[in-house]
Amino acid sequence: MSNNKCCCNGEKKKDEFLEKVFSEYKPIKDNLIQILNEVQEHYGYIPTDTQKEISEFLSIPMAEIYGVITFYSRFSLKPKGKYNISVCLGTACFVKGSQKIMDRLLERLKINPGETTQDGLFSIEETRCVGACGLAPVFTVNGEVYGKATVQKLDQVLDELISSNKD
Repeated sequence: MSNNKCCCNGEKKKDEFLEKVFSEYKPIKDNLIQILNEVQEHYGYIPTDTQKEISEFLSIPMAEIYGVITFYSRFSLKPKGKYNISVCLGTACFVKGSQKIMDRLLERLKINPGETTQDGLFSIEETRCVGACGLAPVFTVNGEVYGKATVQKLDQVLDELISSNKD
C-alpha cells in the first residue's frame, strides 16, 4: 500500500520509496516498465495512487499505464496474499492433471484465480508455463516450485502454511 498520508497542512506526504525510484530514472516513457517492476516488487501490486504519481512523473496518461499493467501478467492491480499460489495450466501440466490441483485449491481457499483470501494469507493465479515441464504437473508458492504435484501434496503444503500462521 502506498504511504501517501496527509500532513497537518493538507499536503500529501511523499512516498519515500517512490521518490527513491524516481531519482534513479529519467522522466521518460521508456522507463515505465522498469518503474512498474520496482513498484510491483516493493508493494506486491501497483496501487492506483502510485499509478497517478508515475503518470505525473513520466508525463503519460493513466490509461496508458493501466494498459501496460493489464497487458503484462507480471503486474497486478490488487494486493496478493502472503502466499501467492500459482498453478501451471500449460499443456504438459494440464495433460498430467494440474486442473485437479487447481480445482482442489479453489475448493479449499474458496476464492477464484486473481483473488486473495479475506485474511490476506493466500492468493491464487493461473499460469501457462513456469518452465518446469519435466516436473509436470507443477504449482508454486511464492516462486518455490512443487513438481510432480498431486492434490495430496497441495493439501499437505496448504496445511503446513495454515498451521505455521496460527496465532
